[in-house]
Amino acid sequence: MVLAWSGYLFAAIYGIGFLISLMSNRRHWLVARMTTFIALLVDIIVPIVAYSVDMPQAALTTVMGLLVAVLGWVIVDYASRYLDGDSGQPRFVRAMLFTLFAVALLVKSDNLLLMALAWSSTSVSLHFLLTHYQERKAAQIVAHKKFIVSRLADVCLIIALSLVYYALGTFSLASINTQLSGLSSLPLSLTVATFLFVLAAMLRTAQLPLHGWLIQVMEAPTPVSALLHAGVVNMGGFVLISLAAMLNLAPLLQALLVVVGGMTAVLAGWVMMTRISIKVRLAWSTCAQMGFMLMEIGLGLYELALLHLIAHSFYKAYNFLAAGEAVEQSVSRDYLPQTGSLKGTFVAVLLSAAMVIGVLWCWQYWWPALTLPTAVLAILIVGFSTLFWHSSTMSVAATLLGALRVLLLLHLYLLWHVLFASIAPAAAPTHPALLIFVCIAFALLYAGQVAICRYANSNTIKRLYPWVYNGFYLDETFTRLTFKLWPVKLSSELAQTQVNRHQSTDGELA
Repeated sequence: MVLAWSGYLFAAIYGIGFLISLMSNRRHWLVARMTTFIALLVDIIVPIVAYSVDMPQAALTTVMGLLVAVLGWVIVDYASRYLDGDSGQPRFVRAMLFTLFAVALLVKSDNLLLMALAWSSTSVSLHFLLTHYQERKAAQIVAHKKFIVSRLADVCLIIALSLVYYALGTFSLASINTQLSGLSSLPLSLTVATFLFVLAAMLRTAQLPLHGWLIQVMEAPTPVSALLHAGVVNMGGFVLISLAAMLNLAPLLQALLVVVGGMTAVLAGWVMMTRISIKVRLAWSTCAQMGFMLMEIGLGLYELALLHLIAHSFYKAYNFLAAGEAVEQSVSRDYLPQTGSLKGTFVAVLLSAAMVIGVLWCWQYWWPALTLPTAVLAILIVGFSTLFWHSSTMSVAATLLGALRVLLLLHLYLLWHVLFASIAPAAAPTHPALLIFVCIAFALLYAGQVAICRYANSNTIKRLYPWVYNGFYLDETFTRLTFKLWPVKLSSELAQTQVNRHQSTDGELA
């Protein structure tokens, strides 16, 4: 009970800061800094005190609260310098604090209705942040596309919530989990509700072909990009992890998450390799990472998805806030340097497999209870293999350096796995067919990235390159359909320009 109230207090701090910012246009950054700092202190101190009187049922929300508090504090501090002299600073601060309030309420609430309301509220405040530069029509167009996707997600949530209450008579997550614990399968109403929750998560995590809004929001200030990619877009994964009890009873929907997430990860991972703009490349990377996260959730690897969510949030916040340095760093972090070779790739995978299996065996010798699903082993082997891709000769020095990095990161991951496995929902059994699909997806992903980097001059890659670069034209098809049904309101001159452009494009396609 203490932790539950501390969670609402945490969210209320951002809400109070937002209300104070509405009262005056002066000292808005002081209000924002004080709000984020106090929220950070509360989320650190209160759970420590509460543990002595109330064992934490909400360890997951405590971890997520710390994530929100740290990111909010860092992004607000950065934005205060980034927007120095901007006339729209008061409007920006209000939208930022309201967004943090909505995200904090989402991660701290144990009520499904409040979570859905908070999730929808983030899209409303985010609309103001994405259109911070209101004179930029490109920003208005992309924000309108985001608005359409968010409203589709809202419709899914409204119907899903109605079905859940009709079937279970409650919105409390604890009560829902208790009632579902005695079921071996979901009734039709809850199956449809779970599907709608999954669809809402896909819409708001920018899964293909509904990804265009995430890729094209670069007209917004950099702090907004950091908040979106490091925080808001990850909330779809958090909601699905919170609904693990429902997902575990819906194997077909788990398979849907694996297939859609896997395909998004593969295609977005390919497109990312063709882009030069660092912010656009980071956006495609986010799209791919969201696909990986949903795939992990579909596999029932909730502890891995939670770790992925937190690690990705900090990684993307750093990359967007240090976008200038990321240009140089991205070259050295490429998946396969130009000096690499196909033979070196296979050797790297074999070395990674030997180290992962060997280290895991040592851990299990001292800690027999530790187990890793087959899917996790495959992900670790392929992921850590990139640390061996240093040169075409696979020199002794490069190999030893790669082995040291794998050794350190693997031990760190296993420590994190033990920690997050204790707070994440129990994993569901994985169908062997899904494991085969995951292996194929990883093979296609890395084969495509190797081909784009190493064999860019081949005739096959040259023919495929325009399709990959343009994201296989999926977003263009979605945009043309949705804008016909719900057109964006622009000035008359710009609107005519848009009509002429689309008519010209239609004529070329015809």
